[in-house]
Order: sequence, then C-alpha cells, then structure tokens
Amino acid sequence: MTTAVARILDDLKAKGGLQGKDIANITDVSIATVSRWSHGNGTPGLHTQTVIADLRYVVDRLSDFYTPDETRLWLHARHPLLNGARAIDLINGDRTEEVLAVIDRLDAGAFI
Repeated sequence: MTTAVARILDDLKAKGGLQGKDIANITDVSIATVSRWSHGNGTPGLHTQTVIADLRYVVDRLSDFYTPDETRLWLHARHPLLNGARAIDLINGDRTEEVLAVIDRLDAGAFI
C-alpha cells in the first residue's frame, strides 16, 4: 500500500528532480530512512512531514517555470534574493514563506 508520504516523495522526484539523498539532506535523516518512507515503511515525524509538504508546494510552484533538473538546482543554489541562503535550508528552517515570496516575484514576471 502506498502512503501519502511515499506519493509525495515520488512527486518530488518527478517534478523536482530530487533524489533520495536530496530529501535526506533537506529533512536531516539518512538516505535509508527516506528509502523506507518511499516504500511505505514508516512515517516521518510531524515536523518532517511539514518540511516535506512545504517542499512539495515549493516544487509544484517552481515546476511552472523550470524543468525538474533546473528546479533541483534552484533549490540547492544560494540565491541573492534570499540573502545568499539556499531554499532547501530555509524550508527546513520553517522559513518557507521567504522562498515563496521569491517565487511570487518570478510569477509576477520580475527578473530573478
């Protein structure tokens, strides 16, 4: 049986080009743990579920503008509009709104 978390992880791979090691780094868990979640074995804690859900939302928004490989790079790269921070670090630090504000500027046609 596929769990909701497993479906989200599949979506992150398809739309965001994210690999198990990316998810592991973003959520501060081992690659083996992400693999278990992907196979429906085990469930992450509430904070990690929130990080994964936020990441999915960000990836969904970015997929309107970028390919999966570009999305993955965008998430990992330091961004001047995030004061040199990486989006993945902000998402894990419960600062997703800052990332979404940059995406809103992209959506509005501002040069990023």
